[in-house]
Amino acid sequence: MAAGITRRDGLKLAGATALAGAAIAASGAARAQSGSGGKFDVAVVGAGVFGAWSAWMLARAGYSVALIDQYGPANARASSTGESRVTRMSYGADAVYSQMAARSLPHWQALSARCALPVFHNAGVLWFSPPGDEYMHQSIAWLEANGRAFWRGDAQALRERFPQMRFADGEEGFVELETGALIAGRAVQTVAKESGAPLVIARAEPPRRQSDGRYLVADGVVAAHVVYACGPWLGKLFPDVLGGRIIPTRQEIMHFGSRPGDARFAPPALPVWADNNAGDIAYGLPDLESQGFKIAFDRHGPEVDPDSQDRRLTPAMVELAREYLARRFPDLAAAPLIHGRVCQYENSSNGDFLVDRLPGHDNVWLVGGGSGHGFKHGPAVGELVARHIADAGLAVEPRFSLATKGTAAARSVY
Repeated sequence: MAAGITRRDGLKLAGATALAGAAIAASGAARAQSGSGGKFDVAVVGAGVFGAWSAWMLARAGYSVALIDQYGPANARASSTGESRVTRMSYGADAVYSQMAARSLPHWQALSARCALPVFHNAGVLWFSPPGDEYMHQSIAWLEANGRAFWRGDAQALRERFPQMRFADGEEGFVELETGALIAGRAVQTVAKESGAPLVIARAEPPRRQSDGRYLVADGVVAAHVVYACGPWLGKLFPDVLGGRIIPTRQEIMHFGSRPGDARFAPPALPVWADNNAGDIAYGLPDLESQGFKIAFDRHGPEVDPDSQDRRLTPAMVELAREYLARRFPDLAAAPLIHGRVCQYENSSNGDFLVDRLPGHDNVWLVGGGSGHGFKHGPAVGELVARHIADAGLAVEPRFSLATKGTAAARSVY
């Protein structure tokens, strides 16, 4: 995938930093317009991280864009909301996602640099595992081959660098030094605003083709191209196409509070971390912006409805977190649970993204399948969507195609 996008009339996507001022100015002008109705080049349905960045990239390429969301950017029911997300480049031997993460990182950094409050925290990402973990060794090999900064150590070196943690004999780990954490809700709202796209709060419908070949999508919005980036709502909107292929699952996130004045669980003392044990991953983020120490388990929960699921934490998950803390972070074993939230993954069968046309519609795109790891890739996904709309002949990445989306869970992307 190339780094830039080109429209047929020669418009090109310029760098994010160079266009920041224009983006913000355009945003103000767009917000002065009506928030409903009108004809656009592209309607983007879903103001999550994939949709917001798609709108941003399309607007930079010169398209008129409407952004539609039924609840609003970073709403409490969305997948692209909350305090924080991990951004990392390590994907084992899966270079497709490592490269996408690397291409996305400069966009996150530039966005953060021009915001009053940061959306990117360069806290680093610590990975650790039992000895001989192939995923870890493949990740290090990719970092080395691509000139990415990292630190590597055995169990003793890990204990010395992170004395607030406990490591078993023989374990090993490494720290990605360029990456860290993203402030999710703030980032999505900022990107949506910077896109300059009028925000339409409405429930979208499947596309209805008009006599002029455009599509009516929602609330009088008509567009030549439509991008459905609805996250966990994709399957509900297109049950005949995506039923059983995009599955929302319940995921619980917990934040624990350290003792007053204890800075050992905040940056720079503690990075983002991931305990990789044959794909059974516990992960967490340090105390960012005084929100507490975050912990979660990268296991798929039960299937849920994103509109109506019960969003209260379960005692069983809190107990599981405390058991883990007692083993890895003993000084937090009795720490108070200061807040938590229940969100959802929108899983494809194996964790690959979906970026493909709706069958029977050359100008309608289905974009989703974030599968719990998608947030960091928002800029690269938006860039890819814009390239497809600019170039009708651009081939769909086979791994992102609808044809490869099965109905039997066989996760292979972590």
